[in-house]
Amino acid sequence: MSKPTRRTHRRAETEANDRALLEAAREVVAVDGAHASVAAIAARAGVGIGSLYRRYRTKEELFQRLIVIGLDQWLAAAEAGLAHDDPWDGLAHYVLAGIDIGQGSLGAIAGTIRVTDEIAEKNRRCDSAVDTLMARAHEAGVLRPDLTRTDLHLLIEQLGKSPMIDQLRQQDRTELVDAATQARARINAIALDGLRAGARRPLPGGPPDPALLSIRWERSAGNPGRSPTPDIGM
Repeated sequence: MSKPTRRTHRRAETEANDRALLEAAREVVAVDGAHASVAAIAARAGVGIGSLYRRYRTKEELFQRLIVIGLDQWLAAAEAGLAHDDPWDGLAHYVLAGIDIGQGSLGAIAGTIRVTDEIAEKNRRCDSAVDTLMARAHEAGVLRPDLTRTDLHLLIEQLGKSPMIDQLRQQDRTELVDAATQARARINAIALDGLRAGARRPLPGGPPDPALLSIRWERSAGNPGRSPTPDIGM
């Protein structure tokens, strides 16, 4: 077996730095939102600002990469749901996976970046897969008929953050995080049951406009002719 070359080591180091940067960027964005600084991201990743800019020319380019990775995770979750033979199990898998991904954490940068063709296409594929998931569940009679994709993603966004867990971590009360996580799992189960067909009361009001989620991704200026991202609502 040939020994690793200096180029191999350099490539491995570059890939490790990139993973660290992306993880750090997501964590910093979750706290600081669109005001997240490249200095804070680089410091959290343990790399120099120069390393960040060698990989990403601008902060916008870094954030666009975060969106692409997030959409890949969402598509994988939807496709895994479609692989379930049971329509309800497939939908439940998607919802719980979405909660774990943390849909709302990137919403803070909505409207601050250009939606690229790659982002728009990946989002279209996600939406199509989720529509198929919901259609299967509706046809099987296991999903309440008045639920829309926008309803579903709004619910996932709400459940994607846990104020209690975040607070305990900020307080360094790590001994309580497991109990809070178990309590959160119960809340998720309660929410899932609310999606089942046979609810005693219909949902109030009319279906939400998908623009409720998507419009925030459209920049108010400097992005003419670009359609906003549909309602994945990360």
